[in-house]
Amino acid sequence: MKKKVNDMPLMADTKETINICYPFIGTKAIEYVTDTLSGRWIGQGPKVDLFEQKFKETFGVDKESISVNSGTSALHLAYELCDIKDGDEVIVPLFTCTATNIPFLYKDVKLKFVDIEIDTMNMDLDHVESLITEKTKAIVPVHYGGLCNDMDRLNEIASRYNIPIVQDAAHSIGTTYKGKHLAELSDYVMYSFQAIKHFTTGDGGMLLVNKELEDKAKRIRWFGIDRKAKQGGIWENDITEIGYKYQMTDVAAAIGLAGLEEIDYAIDVRKKLFSRYCEKLTTSDVAIVGENKKDEHGAWLFTIYVDDRFDLQTKLAENKIESNQMHFRNDRYTIFEKFTKGVEFPNMDKVEDNYLVLPLHHKMTSDDVDRVCEVINEGW
Repeated sequence: MKKKVNDMPLMADTKETINICYPFIGTKAIEYVTDTLSGRWIGQGPKVDLFEQKFKETFGVDKESISVNSGTSALHLAYELCDIKDGDEVIVPLFTCTATNIPFLYKDVKLKFVDIEIDTMNMDLDHVESLITEKTKAIVPVHYGGLCNDMDRLNEIASRYNIPIVQDAAHSIGTTYKGKHLAELSDYVMYSFQAIKHFTTGDGGMLLVNKELEDKAKRIRWFGIDRKAKQGGIWENDITEIGYKYQMTDVAAAIGLAGLEEIDYAIDVRKKLFSRYCEKLTTSDVAIVGENKKDEHGAWLFTIYVDDRFDLQTKLAENKIESNQMHFRNDRYTIFEKFTKGVEFPNMDKVEDNYLVLPLHHKMTSDDVDRVCEVINEGW
């Protein structure tokens, strides 16, 4: 397919610039990291255990928290726990970070890409259902920007065909669905702590799973070894399943603990800024993705549809305001070509040149949002 490149370069971090994103680091991060570095454990140790417990208490509901070194690793663990094998099929979003889909390439799995729903940029669920076959072994929704998919309908479809749902919630700490945490909506939920997510561990991820899968998940993330038994003195462990080196370190967990302590603040700031955008963007030349569902929106990205996107990006850049596309349709990448050749995605085609992500992060103020909106409302 034709590849269109019109991104602007990232801007320097100055007082005048409104950057598109910024890491959220908890106030006590340096204290907790210093404490970790002065102790015995800097790899996986007691702070990882504490971070998992605190995260479960905050977001896990009845799930177990399995921390790992990236959101991608968390997704790969989930796919392994789903027992996806060579020859199986999976239903995945076309529009997402490649991290959602690359782990499937580790095996000979067929990816069946789903077009977007234009109003939300989430999966078109009519398209999802049309792709299901007897070989389908997982459905992987991404809650784009922090806006939850229609999980009632998706669960109805998945349960009818007995297919597990793996939620890619990399965008979605703080997202709820009809008052429920995401952990209540499927057997597998992945969160990301990559540098610019709601809060960070430097890089890292968390997989939420049911209790019966906890031990297996922890073995797979550490070479297939029962780490608890080994630390208890049983050093000659047998390895009966292939594992990986995906564990989180105590240094990363220390950063995460500090961020988790202030996560309510981080989410609240983002949600208020999101609402401010919705209030102040008054031009009819802009459509806001997810505006009618902002109450349960996790507010990781604020995305708009516009005509003449490059012209708007140029004007924003002239006013020291960053903007970009953040994610791209996966069929533009050569590694996925064999799965998408000859397949049409009409909704994605309609908006490919029109979606734009505006700045949204905890260091912004209401005045910053007003400045962005003023520039856009003036026209371009």
